[in-house]
Amino acid sequence: MKKSFASVFTILLIAGCAELSQVVKTIDTNRPLTQTEVIRGLRQALIIGADSASGRLSRKNGYYGDDLVKITLPPEAEVVTDNLSKIPGGDKLVEDVILRINRSAEDAASEAAPIFAKAISNMTIQDGFEILNGGKDAATQYLRSQTYNELFCLYQPKIKASLDKKIVGELSTNESWETLTGQWNRVANSIVGQMADLETVETQLDKYLTNKALDGLFLKLALEEEKIRTDPAARVTELLKRVFGGS
Repeated sequence: MKKSFASVFTILLIAGCAELSQVVKTIDTNRPLTQTEVIRGLRQALIIGADSASGRLSRKNGYYGDDLVKITLPPEAEVVTDNLSKIPGGDKLVEDVILRINRSAEDAASEAAPIFAKAISNMTIQDGFEILNGGKDAATQYLRSQTYNELFCLYQPKIKASLDKKIVGELSTNESWETLTGQWNRVANSIVGQMADLETVETQLDKYLTNKALDGLFLKLALEEEKIRTDPAARVTELLKRVFGGS
């Protein structure tokens, strides 16, 4: 049976519309990015990266089980750890302190997401283009500058609480540290110490460990950012593909 002219025209029209739609999509994909798309895409990337980094670190052994970010005592603590290791069970006591510190950091990481989210929502158009055209960790550096102080206030009390727990002889890690550094600094400040060019130890233990914990957090965030910038498979939305396709 022959098709009527109207039927043939309808089929051609539908086929033409399909081809036209494809052309429009191609043109749409190749058109320059708008400011709105850049900001939306970067916010998506930051949210995905921040959630992934904080999520990984907040798991059990997120810090403790990862040598890249595991938090250890400062070099000046070697005298304490060496002396503890000489008593029965001393090595375990030292490792228990390190474990508690890392567990505190893992707990803090679970609360980092809202702090990142606030900074991301405050990102300006200028911030967005500087991040897009910046170095491989430009987004990480932006978040670091916007969130570090608030994250420090989140992490420090948790780490300090772990340092205040008693370990041996009814002394906490903090108390042992203060005793050690106090004695050392008295020697370093003496005439004999000055003649020997001994330097005082001014390390505040909880501050030092908090900074190390945040270094680990931003290291993981930088790795997530690098994946989105360099690995097409990590661009899990169409917007990320458009924004970072030429990066």
